[in-house]
Amino acid sequence: MSGLKATFNRAVTAHRDAQAHLAAARLALDEAAMRQPGQDSARITADTVHRLRALGEVLATGWLGGDSAAFGHGAAQPPPFGTEDLRGRVAVRLGVAGTVHGMFPALVSLAGGAHLALDADARNPRVAALLRGLIVRLLAAARPGRLRVLAADTAALGGTFVPLRPLIAAGVLAEPVTSEEDVSGLLDIAEEHARVEQHDARDIDELLLLVLASTPQGRDLTRLAALTHAGAPAGVCVIVAGYPPPSPASATPPLLGNTSQIRMIGEYAQLGDPPGESYSADGSGLAALVRLDGDPPPALIARLAAELGDTVRRASALGFADLLPEQPWTESSVDGLRTMIGRDGRTPIELAFDDVTPHWLVGGRTGSGKTVFLLDVLYGLAARYSPDELALYLLDFKEGVSFAEFVPTGRDPSWIPHARSVGIESDREYGVAVLRELRRELNRRAAALKRHGVTKLADLRRDSDTPTPRVVAVIDEFHVLFAGNDAVAREAVTLLEELARKGRSYGIHLVLASQSMSGIEALYGKKDSIFGQFPLRVALPGGSSILDPLNDAAGGLPLGSALINPSAGLPRANTVVRFPNAHADGAQVAALRHELWQRRVPGARPPAVFKGYESTHVEDDPTYRGLVPGGRRPLALVGRVVDVDLSSAYFPLDATPGRHLAIVGTAPTGADVLHAATLSVSRQHEPGSVRFLLAPLVATADTVADETSAALAAAGHQVTQLDAAALRQQVGEYAKPPAEPWAGRTYLVVFGVDAAGAALGLSDVNTFKSGLDDLRVMLRQGPGYGVHLLGWWRGLRRLADDLGGAYNRDDIACLVALNVPGSELGMYLGVPDLAYTPRANRALLVDRHDQRTRLIVPYVRPGHELDEGY
Repeated sequence: MSGLKATFNRAVTAHRDAQAHLAAARLALDEAAMRQPGQDSARITADTVHRLRALGEVLATGWLGGDSAAFGHGAAQPPPFGTEDLRGRVAVRLGVAGTVHGMFPALVSLAGGAHLALDADARNPRVAALLRGLIVRLLAAARPGRLRVLAADTAALGGTFVPLRPLIAAGVLAEPVTSEEDVSGLLDIAEEHARVEQHDARDIDELLLLVLASTPQGRDLTRLAALTHAGAPAGVCVIVAGYPPPSPASATPPLLGNTSQIRMIGEYAQLGDPPGESYSADGSGLAALVRLDGDPPPALIARLAAELGDTVRRASALGFADLLPEQPWTESSVDGLRTMIGRDGRTPIELAFDDVTPHWLVGGRTGSGKTVFLLDVLYGLAARYSPDELALYLLDFKEGVSFAEFVPTGRDPSWIPHARSVGIESDREYGVAVLRELRRELNRRAAALKRHGVTKLADLRRDSDTPTPRVVAVIDEFHVLFAGNDAVAREAVTLLEELARKGRSYGIHLVLASQSMSGIEALYGKKDSIFGQFPLRVALPGGSSILDPLNDAAGGLPLGSALINPSAGLPRANTVVRFPNAHADGAQVAALRHELWQRRVPGARPPAVFKGYESTHVEDDPTYRGLVPGGRRPLALVGRVVDVDLSSAYFPLDATPGRHLAIVGTAPTGADVLHAATLSVSRQHEPGSVRFLLAPLVATADTVADETSAALAAAGHQVTQLDAAALRQQVGEYAKPPAEPWAGRTYLVVFGVDAAGAALGLSDVNTFKSGLDDLRVMLRQGPGYGVHLLGWWRGLRRLADDLGGAYNRDDIACLVALNVPGSELGMYLGVPDLAYTPRANRALLVDRHDQRTRLIVPYVRPGHELDEGY
């Protein structure tokens, strides 16, 4: 084994010696040829060397032509940074060419549509050092913010650019990519840059330097060649190593345009003829070997990183005002919605809601800036498009106030005119209600498209003068909507799937934001069909779960940045942008909100606002304020429905048997709901035309009963208070047809009906009927005589016993369930799969005659808002 090793070492030494002899021989041959008269005029003479040396000092100055090693070690005064405009061609030093007559700088034309190729890849140490040196030279010479460098190293898996790590950490140089897929992504960026520079109205005025440590293969090489032919207006400069690549004899690689070629000869290099010019008659290139410059010193790289890092940070600093257009409401949404969301370096980045990216997924851990990003997007859209062009539906399912500033408050009456519905700390049921409303809007638009004989919203907008704004619905922490696998979650999945599939054609766009995409049970089996409709992914720090499993680029993102991926999270399509913090520019945000509010159409309604933590009062209900005597049938108001418009929750009280109201639950809120129902009924009757019999039977309701009695008396109504015995007597009387006709109505208002159980259980000595028997007769026949019971039971079982079992449950058709377990309520109603979770500030409204079941926010008296209990 030792002999084999010694033989191998001798072979390596001999190979190195042979390379050195070959290079020396070539130099000797060149020197001998140049000494002979009558040789090719392109051969370099002493006079030529002198002129080339003088010309090099003129053409390549400062960082482009100086000795970077000397600058880094302090042997020479370094030139100032950032003095060159690289949009035009410049001469850049590669090293030193040597002849028998002396040395002169070897220069190459770069930037401004001029490119460079080397025939060895970066696994050759001298090639790797040259690539690093050219990057440092160009960065040091370019005017601040005018050069963007993208690098790829598939040959050494990023090792080529490790010495430039300080530049990467400072944000001066982008993280080099190391896979073929990522190289394709860089070419996407370069092609988009060329398109913008050549055809876009914006003047980015930035040179994109694309440095490839090895030559790509196949289609990507063809794309790279096309970039080199694009010319100076494209603003792209390519430096590629390993070209031409090894290929079968029958395959010819595509020719690079405007590209100087370097041929490696051992430790030396030879400059090939530049494009369109000739150093020699035979096209062999410069008749001198070049010793390429080595690595720039680490001290120089550190200094460049420090100074350019500050410049980059200042140049890329982005304020909220940078996202806004010069004039608000000047853009049309016929073909989609677009807004600037941040910058990639100095390049503005816009995102769109259109046929290509109709829906977005946004992911990020807690504190990643997800809410700030959403606010940036929404304010940007609201500033560009008028309410005739854009409508917003906003839902927040977390314990926060993400969208509170879009609605009027006690301190600030302004709101964003585009907002139609805003949910703050929303209930799942409210989220489903919004999705139902969006589906109704989708169906309305589908019918309109059919009438006009078109298939897309854009065509309808062109053919119709009726404003049809595009809709953007944002659901923050959307996973809460699908929590569990109950009826609410299943309906939400069905609605979301339909909106995701059809929304593109009808101008309805969805933004789903969450901390995580895992563990959503209701979406099992549906993720592909739903999220496949969300091509645009926005991953903030910690948001990799919304990307492809092989794409982990979001893991190391700093705060204030986001990874934008328009290809459903595939690794090759990543763009990292920085976005401003709207909260940090609070004064500008407030000024914009007030400006947009002032522009609203006169009489425009504020958005429907659902505040999940907020109590409601009957006095604030527009329906309550509009109640007047003389209606066809009285309405008993009990709360606000958890729907898009927060419509009034009420029961009509007509002559149908069983039109009575039962409020059930131990929560003291039951007395408040009964108070609201009674006052709302009283407003619909003239004084003297109605009787109220109040029975305050439980101590917890005494205060509410007294307030109710006082309010009725102040309105001029006849009020009589009853105890349990008097209630038993009245029930017996109302169980029989009235002896004298009574044109008005009678309302029996009982606070704590269950407390009358003993009195109602007593039987009459003559008829042998109990008060409960009379109660059941009254419940069936009373409405026909104008008698209605409004009662609060503190237990569902007691209510069932008083009614006489499940067969008589329709005798009280109107039910408001407070803190009653959903399983018990479902058994009582005969609905085993009833989805109801009792919680503070919520109740379930059930009308058995109309087959209505709605979640409501029950009314409480002002000043008696609920605490964490019921």
